[in-house]
Amino acid sequence: MKLEKIVIAGGNGFIGNYLCRYFESMGVNVVLLSRKPIPGASQVVLWDGEVLGSWAQCLEGADILINLAGKSVNCRYHEKNKKALYHSRLHTTALLGAALRQCQRPPALWINASSATVYRHATDRPMEEYTGELGSDFSPELVKAWEQTFFQSEVPGVRQIALRMAITLEANGGVFPYYLGLVKALLGGKQGMGTQKFSWIHAEDIARAILWMYMHPPMNGIYNLSAPNPSDNQTFMRLLRNEHGTPWGIPLSAWMLELGAWLMNTETELLLKSRWVLPQRLTDSGFEFKYPHLEACVKACFRSESGSFGNGLTKESANNPASLVRSARILQ
Repeated sequence: MKLEKIVIAGGNGFIGNYLCRYFESMGVNVVLLSRKPIPGASQVVLWDGEVLGSWAQCLEGADILINLAGKSVNCRYHEKNKKALYHSRLHTTALLGAALRQCQRPPALWINASSATVYRHATDRPMEEYTGELGSDFSPELVKAWEQTFFQSEVPGVRQIALRMAITLEANGGVFPYYLGLVKALLGGKQGMGTQKFSWIHAEDIARAILWMYMHPPMNGIYNLSAPNPSDNQTFMRLLRNEHGTPWGIPLSAWMLELGAWLMNTETELLLKSRWVLPQRLTDSGFEFKYPHLEACVKACFRSESGSFGNGLTKESANNPASLVRSARILQ
């Protein structure tokens, strides 16, 4: 199955930008649906995410639609923001479903972002797709409603996959620069107890998993997208300090983090919730992670910080046509 065209809704964020560069480096035609122009992007189609319009034409004949649209969760969870978080996810997802139902040649695969935070705070056992227990506070309920809207927006002949993504690591975006900033400021000790589980995935493995799912048509439904070897907060911070060459860091207690979150107009959930997630369905399918262990992932992030394309390709390999040909063969 040759992959020729991908449409990414909400492609102006970190993950969308990474996926765009990754797949374009393999010769795939990538179209970004965005509310505003994206400097440097090859193809951007403007939309408002509210009503059907001429933008829907870009879906015609695509191989994959990836929906990443939604207001950032980096905010305080007051009622106004909660309403915006729900609307930006549920309405946009339903709108894309309506657009796909109008297509003469809709994409074979529709992938919708979701989040591994749908599972409860877990310190006793890992959560996988078969027996994982869902949470009941605001974030899990938001994810449940998002997934429900997605699967209710089914389109004949279109496979649907919801990706419950763990914390994504990559040098040039997401949370990695913020954690590294703490280390550089000598605040890179554990956060809270430090024993809370830390489920993660390298951005390149997200791209590789999407390609794998496209190449394996039986795959559908809900998939955890996290590395198969979760760690914990204090281990993650130690690896960051070691790689940066900083021998110690001041630990941040829960009350300090709560105060900081209030001052920065955000929440502490990212740091303090124990996310213990396993990608059982993905590994059952035969997928092999490039970065299954956190130490190798952290080292890769530091290598990228000192000179990469941010798409899993080093400058050396990107300038080597043979290397790119080897990477692209799986697309044929």
